[in-house]
This record gives sequence, structure tokens and C-alpha cells, in this order.
Amino acid sequence: MPSFARHVFVCINERPEDHPKGSCKHRGGVEVRDALKSELKKIGLGKTVRANNAGCLDQCEAGVTVVVYPEQVWYGHVTVADVSEIISSHIVGGVPVARLLLPDQPVHGALPTINSRPAPARGA
Repeated sequence: MPSFARHVFVCINERPEDHPKGSCKHRGGVEVRDALKSELKKIGLGKTVRANNAGCLDQCEAGVTVVVYPEQVWYGHVTVADVSEIISSHIVGGVPVARLLLPDQPVHGALPTINSRPAPARGA
């Protein structure tokens, strides 16, 4: 069984386009998830950090919602443009991206860091 240092859950819940709460899928959730997976693989963390689909995370008013476990750090209004910063600051550096944090976060101590290294060349 694989052992992951972190799981990054990205809401890709889908509602009808005219639903008053909106839906993360229509706001770019799939693209955010795909960008996370691609960037993590590119920097050699694809086997250590898992970017997963999530159904509704009940933060519909917060745009695309992303939550990082085990720390329980919740991000809102996440776009593809935010992915590199979340990875470099939080996933690798252990410092959550303050501008994207949802209010009422669980209390956190120091967050662990993960060593980032380039993925080995194929066939190496």
C-alpha cells in the first residue's frame, strides 16, 4: 500500500449551472486538480503527495475549495494560477498560503516540510 505524506483534496462537485450555490466543477475544480497532479509529478512528489478528487466540501460560496491533509488546511477561490504557490509554499515549505485560507481554520502547529527533488529521468 502506498504511503503518502499528504493528500490534497480538490472539490469537483457538479451542480446545474444555474444552481444558486454554484459548483466547483464549473469554476475550474478539475483543472486545479489536474494542475496539482501534473506539478507534483514534475517536481518528483507524485508518489509522496496525492491530489484527489473530492465531492462537495460544503464551502460552495468559496469557489474551488482545496483541503490539505493531514494538516486540515482549507483553501478557497483556488485557481490553476495558485497551484505552484500552494505546492512551493505549503506542500514543500510547510507555510500555508495566507491569501487563500478560508476563515475559521483548525488550529495548526508547525507544518511538516517535504523535500522536493526533480523526478529521475526515464530509464535511469
